[in-house]
Amino acid sequence: MISIISRLRTAAAKRAAYHRTVAEISAMNRHIALEDLNIYPGDAEEIAYKAVYGH
Repeated sequence: MISIISRLRTAAAKRAAYHRTVAEISAMNRHIALEDLNIYPGDAEEIAYKAVYGH
């Protein structure tokens, strides 16, 4: 039972981290994102997924 609860907590934490990361990248100034970080804010979901879930 404890392992189920632990897995649910981990999944919830990862989901929250994913949504936070998407929001932060999406809200980023486009010029800074492109020029300084070399990322396109339109790819926020893909970047966040790879950062949080590692795929």
